[in-house]
Amino acid sequence: MSSFVYPQAERVAAVDHLHGRDVPDPYRWLEDPEDSRTVAWSAAQDTLFAEARQGWTATPAFAERLTALMGTGDVSAPFWCGERRFLTRRLPGQEHAVLLVVDADGTERVLVDPAALDPSGTTTLDGWQPSKEGDRLAYLISEAGTEESVLYVIDVVTLERLDGPITRARYTEVGWLPGGEAYYYVRKPHPDTVPEGDEQYHRRVKLHKVGTDPDADDIEIFGEGQPKTNYYSASVTRDGRWLTVDMHAGTAPRNDLYVADLTTSSPERPALVPVQVGLDNLTAVAICEADSPLAGSALIWTDREAPRGRICVAPAGDLVYENWRELIPEDPEAVLDSYTLLDGPELERPLLVVARTRHAVGELALHDARTGEKVGEIPLPGLGTLSGLGTRTDGAHEIWFAYTDFTTPTQIRHFDARTGRTTLWEGTPGEVEIPEVRTRQVTYTAKDGTAVRMFVIDGGEREPGSDADSGPDTAGPKPTILYGYGGFNVPQTPAYSARILAWVQAGGTYAVANLRGGSEEGEEWHRAGMMENKQNVFDDFHAAGDWLVENGVTTRDQLGIFGGSNGGLLVGAALTQHPEKYAAVVCWAPLLDMIRYERFGLGVTWNEEYGTVEDPEQFGWLIAYSPYHHVHEGTAYPATLFPVFDSDSRVDPLHARKLAAALQHATSAPIADRPVLLRRESEAGHAGRSVSKVVGVYADMWAFLAAQLGLEVTGAGVEV
Repeated sequence: MSSFVYPQAERVAAVDHLHGRDVPDPYRWLEDPEDSRTVAWSAAQDTLFAEARQGWTATPAFAERLTALMGTGDVSAPFWCGERRFLTRRLPGQEHAVLLVVDADGTERVLVDPAALDPSGTTTLDGWQPSKEGDRLAYLISEAGTEESVLYVIDVVTLERLDGPITRARYTEVGWLPGGEAYYYVRKPHPDTVPEGDEQYHRRVKLHKVGTDPDADDIEIFGEGQPKTNYYSASVTRDGRWLTVDMHAGTAPRNDLYVADLTTSSPERPALVPVQVGLDNLTAVAICEADSPLAGSALIWTDREAPRGRICVAPAGDLVYENWRELIPEDPEAVLDSYTLLDGPELERPLLVVARTRHAVGELALHDARTGEKVGEIPLPGLGTLSGLGTRTDGAHEIWFAYTDFTTPTQIRHFDARTGRTTLWEGTPGEVEIPEVRTRQVTYTAKDGTAVRMFVIDGGEREPGSDADSGPDTAGPKPTILYGYGGFNVPQTPAYSARILAWVQAGGTYAVANLRGGSEEGEEWHRAGMMENKQNVFDDFHAAGDWLVENGVTTRDQLGIFGGSNGGLLVGAALTQHPEKYAAVVCWAPLLDMIRYERFGLGVTWNEEYGTVEDPEQFGWLIAYSPYHHVHEGTAYPATLFPVFDSDSRVDPLHARKLAAALQHATSAPIADRPVLLRRESEAGHAGRSVSKVVGVYADMWAFLAAQLGLEVTGAGVEV
């Protein structure tokens, strides 16, 4: 790249005057994608990226291996409605998972195939919910990565469309009433009815009758007078008696919760009674059905006075806190993630199947549903992650759940409480040769003395008798990718990943740090990495990189970092705080201008995680680490690649444009040695995308990192 030059980006005198401080914003104009200067600059960045990409010899090899490893396909745990079960499955060669139904006689039929709806591959299935009886299906789709979902209802047998399109239904859940003639859902108002710039907010919970005009829905259940950034959900018990309405203030780790008895009020005018309002914790309630041995009771998951979670029980008709009885107490070392009730007549006693995460590793236990006593465990195939606990809707004595770990593609397992046996229900759709890898969970010390865990995955072999958690690495330093997220209560747990295995099989090492801000150690762990504590996340990440170098896993010249979204903020802060620690950075769909982030995408809904610039103290937190505002001229910054997506409606690509321009202007590192590049992609958004689009972006990212970190990728290194 010796002959390449960075596109010129005008530096303007834009300044915000905030709380007595001037905050320069020299690339303000790059916020507007339609500005002629932005258009020209972006086109020049595309040319620069294409020219640089020609020098990455590993791109085809990584694309081949990623394609092969994703040939496992995917499958979900079944969702039961009577004798029908619903699931998604992606077969080898398919671009998207397909929604299927299996009838009582075992006949399997396709309900929604995104590729059939849109052969271009840019339409995604965002969510779905069968009616109580399983004869109707509500589903949501969006196009080109926008996540602006459109809701439809079809007849499960005939596939006839019964309802929709209903627009402005992003992130809605569907709470069916028995009979399938009506449901609760969440919708944004028409843009013409709200202030300019607020169109994506002001959600409302509504009751909709199938087949009627959604724009005429005038039965509003909840949301009037509430903050514009709230998220809602509404669900109805299978017997139709109880309505539950949940309200979250953006992504805050707290919620308000209401229930209504629809037999003493009505679906159109439910008498909502608060379970908790205005408290700083999360609570979820599940009211037992009329035919359950626990009928009349409600099971309550909460982190109130229990940051790792506990389960309580209370009378369904009187859910005030004073009536809660602790059933399963908090575990001091494991997070209680979810549970399901087994209460079929074949069982001697009703049971709770409880899923916990212990230091990021999943486990399942059985508890007596009346006393809370632990009565057994359900073994898992390894140290991995489980999800999707599901039961039949009538007389449950068995569960289905998904299991995965770093070398096990998602499989569906079945547990029968009558026999105590766990069996494989459905394996991976495709057969793939998975490379032999070694996975270690190590513990390191953060800047403030906190013990933090990290998974280290490589192709080495453990020496007999060695301690996997300590001591130097005996395989010698390798090009290494350090990944982190650290936010929004999202844990980083073991899971099958084509991107990890492709890098490791090519000869590298991949590390996943369990940073504060996630939920690996409960809500206290989350709060230790949010708001005024956000710097802890960055310090944890720096310490993870230090551990990898000090223990011989890698060297500074071989250490690359990768993160996306909130993780893009993480690696953006890492490269601006300690550019000397990292050789290369991949900063995917990042959040980087923390002074103006609330103005774009879904940013305003995240101020409960980061803080708001409107508050003087919180402004101080944000400006202290905002990556865009901590770029210094004459600094040798790491090689950096920004993959961004034009249809991203969560995190606007403007963040990457502005930091890319700032780094290209400021860095003293030669472009030939440490380039700063922008990779743009159209008709793709923040999350769901086709397999080929996933392969394309990761092949480029890994080839970029291989070139920068000295990973020599040969045909043999990634052959299939």
